[in-house]
Amino acid sequence: MSFVSVAPDSDFPIQNLPYGVFSTTANPRSRIGVAIGDQILDLSIIKHLFAGPILSKHQDVFVQPTLNNFMALGQGAWKEARANLQTLLSASHARLRDDAELRKRAFIPQAQATMHLPAVIGDYTDFYSSRQHASNVGIMFRGKDNALMPNWLHLPVGYHGRASSIVVSGTPIRRPVGQMRPDDSKPPVFGPSKLLDIELEMAFFVGPGNNLGEPIPINKAHEHIFGMVLMNDWSSRDIQRWEYVPLGPFLGKSFATTISPWVVPMDALMPFVIPNAEQDPKPLPYLRHDQPYTFDINLFVALKGENMIQPVPICKSNFKHMYWTMLQQLAHHTVNGCNLRPGDLLASGTISGPEPESFGSMLELSWRGTQAIELGYSNTRRFLQDGDEVIITGYCQGDGFRVGFGQCSGKVLPALPTA
Repeated sequence: MSFVSVAPDSDFPIQNLPYGVFSTTANPRSRIGVAIGDQILDLSIIKHLFAGPILSKHQDVFVQPTLNNFMALGQGAWKEARANLQTLLSASHARLRDDAELRKRAFIPQAQATMHLPAVIGDYTDFYSSRQHASNVGIMFRGKDNALMPNWLHLPVGYHGRASSIVVSGTPIRRPVGQMRPDDSKPPVFGPSKLLDIELEMAFFVGPGNNLGEPIPINKAHEHIFGMVLMNDWSSRDIQRWEYVPLGPFLGKSFATTISPWVVPMDALMPFVIPNAEQDPKPLPYLRHDQPYTFDINLFVALKGENMIQPVPICKSNFKHMYWTMLQQLAHHTVNGCNLRPGDLLASGTISGPEPESFGSMLELSWRGTQAIELGYSNTRRFLQDGDEVIITGYCQGDGFRVGFGQCSGKVLPALPTA
């Protein structure tokens, strides 16, 4: 138990302690903090209290404006920092609890903070690792007999995304414009996307990277995974449909990706690890691992239109529905010698479960626009309208506490006028 008051339904008990980057009006400098209850503990103020064998030599990582340098230190430093923070925040430990002057400087209400991207994201990769989602999309476009492409059960399919357009929760999203071909019998047209969609995803930040040409073996992959965030990988279905053959997503995906600001460390998630999905056929040896690395994370998507009083849930899913694990994604990413770097972001792809209410995109929820998504009071959607706000939340449920991720939200703005 912490001496900081934490509500039972808070995402941020002492069992969590996620890292983020924040600023305040009084101090506009971006700095690293840890969420506890409704407070932020400013690590730049208490950096001198990290006196362990590793961090005593690297206290400077806590005065940086991003988490990259801390991520780069590796598991030993992460575990040392977490243990130290849990001790300092414990109700039975006097060092921080009884120093009123230090507490006054070190704690900031979350309501007074502006959150920023937690890291400089050099590269971003989006995988396609939910079998149910891949099957649903395949059925829509190719039929039930050819739902999964031949490679899907043999490797984690992915593509390189646009890192510069990753934004933090709360950032408005401009409706993209581009080429579309709504009628295959006519030439393409140019204009605002009419089929703007969400994608319920999660993503993990890479810690220590690897040298170019030196793969990360799967039994070492966990040492390179720092922590996880929620993600909405906004998608323009009509732009993507016209452009993606033969090279894959481009303008239909690169306009915006939203992530939650708090990075939940893997040690906070390990109590919620569950057995991995059974994989048949058995993957090639470089992708095989016995270590459980699938997590029971409850995920929710809500939508609030401009004329709606409150958000309405449209999806309830779970990260446990993933077919390919994060260890497999990371090992596959580097098996050809590709070098990852601290702060790189690797995403799950859309997370869909077996039931219709667990489908992680409006493409699936509306079944390619053929079914209305009911929002109540005569409000329906098939795809997003201007003014819609999408809110993604998620948490692991413990015994009397939850380890949560905060919120990943964004509101759709109209497209800019086109010539």
